[in-house]
Formats: sequence, structure tokens, C-alpha cells
Amino acid sequence: MKHIVYLANIRLPTEKAHGIQIMKTCEALARGGAKVTLVVTNRKTIQTDPFEYYKVERNFTIKYAYCPEFIFLGKLGFLLMNVVFSQSCAYHVWKEKPDIVYSRDYLLLLDQMLWSQKKVWEVHDGIWGLAVQMMNISGIVAISNGLKQFYEQRGYKKIVVAHDAVDLKEFATTEKADLGFSTDKKIVMYIGHMYGWKGVDTFLEASNSVPNAQFVVIGGVREDYPNVKFLGYKPYNELPKNQKSADILVIPNSGKTDISRLYTSPLKVFSYMTSGVPIVASDLPSLREILNDSNAFFARADDAESFAKTIHYVLEHPDEAKQKAEQAYKDVQKYTWEARARTILDFFDKI
Repeated sequence: MKHIVYLANIRLPTEKAHGIQIMKTCEALARGGAKVTLVVTNRKTIQTDPFEYYKVERNFTIKYAYCPEFIFLGKLGFLLMNVVFSQSCAYHVWKEKPDIVYSRDYLLLLDQMLWSQKKVWEVHDGIWGLAVQMMNISGIVAISNGLKQFYEQRGYKKIVVAHDAVDLKEFATTEKADLGFSTDKKIVMYIGHMYGWKGVDTFLEASNSVPNAQFVVIGGVREDYPNVKFLGYKPYNELPKNQKSADILVIPNSGKTDISRLYTSPLKVFSYMTSGVPIVASDLPSLREILNDSNAFFARADDAESFAKTIHYVLEHPDEAKQKAEQAYKDVQKYTWEARARTILDFFDKI
């Protein structure tokens, strides 16, 4: 049995998507036959058991490493927190003596106390510099082909692509959420954080040109768009019902940043695909790695008018929309956490 120690400088549970991704990955690796120890910070804001919060099987161990609260010191505080947590992680690795040290955080893999370990970096962005070159890693797990190409061009050869995934059983529901308001209009929905590169401003601007639809955002609040319903943050376990309540689901990623245009593998792509609801997405290489013209509709990134026209088209062509939503459901069947874990574990065997 291969022993994997996963290092993650995160609060757990967290309202952010990386918490879901890390917990589901650990669960799937353990189901694949590995012994998994997840090491996270002892900082907490949500006082709930992570296994209960994410509805994840208790087939791996979570350990909490010491990390001081120095955020009030700004960038210096962040650096100090990373240094202390890195040392705490190194202690756990020394104690566990794993076969593989795995992390999304290159600063943790950089710790000199880990240089004797076989380390694998899961990359989510195209990061380059002296610190990355000094990591002495055994391999890279890339969440997209765009990232694989980025690191191959910089001399890395041991790279495998493992796109993000979805728990199909978790999303197998026909129930729709009660969103707390009534409307006779079709619901056009965005679910997720409101970071700039997510393209939410494009989604909001498009609402001005589609008065016959009710635009809804779950995951954030803005006060400058009264024609959009902002429902704030909703717990992860409500996601299947929330997306089922939409008539169109939107992925408006911006094309202005490389992480969005080339590298990302958004969890919402895979969850949306399970919904049976038609998807309108930005026409970007990163999203085209999973979505295509048979399972989604596309609009020009950062172009609110293009999104508005595409949304109008979907509303006016329900049969085509239904056909593409059904194809999306068929296509997502291969993107499970278990399949992803098999890819990663096979890669570990090769390195």
C-alpha cells in the first residue's frame, strides 16, 4: 500500500472550491488503495467536521499542523505563516515517512527538510521562477493540458494531466432548490466566487440585455445590479439542487488572464454538466478541453453582448438546448474522482 502525505496550507472546512477538490482527491486516492494523510493548518473559521461538511468517506486521516495567525501583518505575516506551517509539515512528513509527498503549494515542497522525499506537485496555474526551479520534485500532476504544455516547455518531462472531476452520486438528484423568490421568467444562473478572472462582471452586464430572464448569482453579493438576484454563499451540499433550479448555467470566465484562458479546470464545469441544464460558457481553450459544441453553447469571453445573444438563442431553441444538456451529462460520466485518482496513482507508480 502506497502511503501519501498531502500537504495543504488551507483552513478546513473552507467555503472555497479548493477544499472540495482536496477532500475529494484524498477520498478517491484512499479508495484507490493508498494510505492517505492530509495535513492542513490548525486555523479554523468553520467549526464543523470536514468529513461531515463535504460528505466524504472517513477513509483517510486529517492532521492539523501549527500555523500562527499573522494575517494582520500583511505580506510579511503571510510569509511568516508559510514558513512556520512549512516547518510543521516537515515534522509530520518526518514522522509519517510516506512514499509520496503531494501538494498544490510549491512553497511547502520547497522546504529543505523535504529534499530527501519523493515529491509531486499538483499545478493549478502557470508559475515560474527560482523557487519553482529549486523544488527538486519527482513529477507534476497538471489539471489541464494547457499547464502540461507550459511546464513541458520549461523542461519538465514527468507530467500527467488529471482534470478536475465530480461525484456523480452526489449530483444524482431531480430536486430543485427553493431559491427564496418567485418569478415567471427563466432563470440564468452563475454559481461561484466573484473573482475578476471568473468573468462575473460580464455575466452581470449581460443581464441588462436579457430583460425576459432573471439573472441569479450564488456565491457573492453586489449592490450595483438591482436587476440581478444575489443569494450569497450557499453550502456545498446545496449545489446539486441549486443548479437544477436554473434554466441556463453560465461560465463567464475572462480571457484576460492566463489562468482563466489557458490553465484552469473549474469544478463548476463538471458539476454543471451533471445538471441536465444547458451551459453557456466563454469560448476559451481551458474550457474547450472539456466542453465542446455538442455539449455547450459558447460566447466570446469578456463580451457581455455576445453572452446576451447566446442566452437569447438558448432560450429560443429549447430542443437544441435540451440535446446539448443531455450530451453534457453523458460526457461527464468519465470525469469522476475515482478515475482521476487512478490516473494519479498510476503516475506515482511510474515515477
